[in-house]
Amino acid sequence: MANARKLFVQRKMRTRAQLRRKANGRPRLSVFRSGRNIYAQVINDVEGKTVASASTMDKALRGDITKPWSVEAASEVGKAVAERAKEAGVTQVAFDRGAYRFHGRVKALAEAAREAGLEF
Repeated sequence: MANARKLFVQRKMRTRAQLRRKANGRPRLSVFRSGRNIYAQVINDVEGKTVASASTMDKALRGDITKPWSVEAASEVGKAVAERAKEAGVTQVAFDRGAYRFHGRVKALAEAAREAGLEF
């Protein structure tokens, strides 16, 4: 089990290192998914501050979502984080998928954020 966790952390660090080289100072849209929920944050790494965030745990989204582990819930979170980022004045981000593959819930979140107006 410790080896699997170590490999997970290595994949995450490799993705972040590539992102730092290519991001050109843009904030990053970071995704974390657990077995039940999904979380997204727009982080300004220069200042070290979170600009916007959304998750299936938010009170505003909880009423709309019946199954927080579904792809539909992830797309709702993507729309919400994009709207909140645009309110904060962020339109261009670098997508940080962490160690997760770009499919399923992570892909649904990214596509919904793109449709809501974020560029990455």
